[in-house]
Amino acid sequence: MLAGNSLGKEFVVTTFGESHGKIVGVLIDGCPAGLLLSEEDFQEELDQRIPAQSKIVSSRVEKDVAKILSGVFNGKTTGAPIAITVDNKEIRSEDYEQIKDLPRPGHSDYPARICFGGFNDYRGGGRFSGRVTVALVLAGVIAKKLLAICSIDVLAYTVAIGEIRSEKMFNAVEIRKNRIRAATRCPDLVCAEKMEEAIIAAKNAGDSLGGVVECVVWNVPVGVGEPLFDALDADLAKALFGVSAVKGVEFGVGFAVAEMLGSQNNDAFTVKEGRVESVTGNAGGILGGISNGMPITMRVAVKPTPSISREQKTVNLLTMEDATLTVVGRHDPCVVPKAVPAIEAVVAITLVDHLMRARYIPKVFEDEKNSKKKGSGSVG
Repeated sequence: MLAGNSLGKEFVVTTFGESHGKIVGVLIDGCPAGLLLSEEDFQEELDQRIPAQSKIVSSRVEKDVAKILSGVFNGKTTGAPIAITVDNKEIRSEDYEQIKDLPRPGHSDYPARICFGGFNDYRGGGRFSGRVTVALVLAGVIAKKLLAICSIDVLAYTVAIGEIRSEKMFNAVEIRKNRIRAATRCPDLVCAEKMEEAIIAAKNAGDSLGGVVECVVWNVPVGVGEPLFDALDADLAKALFGVSAVKGVEFGVGFAVAEMLGSQNNDAFTVKEGRVESVTGNAGGILGGISNGMPITMRVAVKPTPSISREQKTVNLLTMEDATLTVVGRHDPCVVPKAVPAIEAVVAITLVDHLMRARYIPKVFEDEKNSKKKGSGSVG
């Protein structure tokens, strides 16, 4: 019953903690020895998780600080399991006492209560809260340091909030420069402003919005992936569905393939500077569960926040009668901006795991191979 908290086979990430517990954290087993790592490496990613602009996020804003408990000595990883934690400080558990027997529609409250016999921590959603994605972000920092050594870059960003969608195409430089400037994490700054207005309108109406996050990976070598059931896209999808509020994943053109002819969908091959490339990217960089050397592209649908202040129908689990519910407390009117770094993290974690299986990443690093700074890998 308690299994399912770990991801990966050689680069194994296990998360722990609940929304209103003392800490959230992660245990990483399989990280190569000799990787430069300090607590300061995590701060930028943790700070980016919550937009500084508070109008579109919960008033629960925590200054997260990572603590490395094991697996690092003299500023480098030892090859032993790495344990990292972040304290939970901004907690108001009393908000959940009055609704503990009234499951929130759209939330995991009811199935979690049944699954764990009522012993689950219901405060703030407990183990099922978006708060626990902090642990994924921590592991993602290490994964991205490993990918940078292989000149692989992963970037996630918002492309849609509700019905507002950006149709622009972005390169890595534009994404990295502009997404952090927008509270919605959309690199299309004009569209980002409209997204923010839509989130505020939904919040004022006591409602919430969902959206779409796109993630692109550059420079993955050809041949990474282990079909059939350990296919690269299958493992990426599994990891992405482990991020709170994710309800859909597609690669390349995704569901649009159902309306295309084979002649339209097939990515024609060509030779460019002695290298085989695809003319188009409909497959999203993966064929038969194996990377084809082109950028890997995926889009993730994130549902609206289920905790809203509008009155909703529910049931009272004590009296087993119909009831109504108005959720109070501090909740995000849109969790998409917070999902962006978590999605980026699980993609990086999954890629590192597959690269280690394929022996692209060694078990021990020499100093000269470990001198690149975070995010310094070449990009497309």
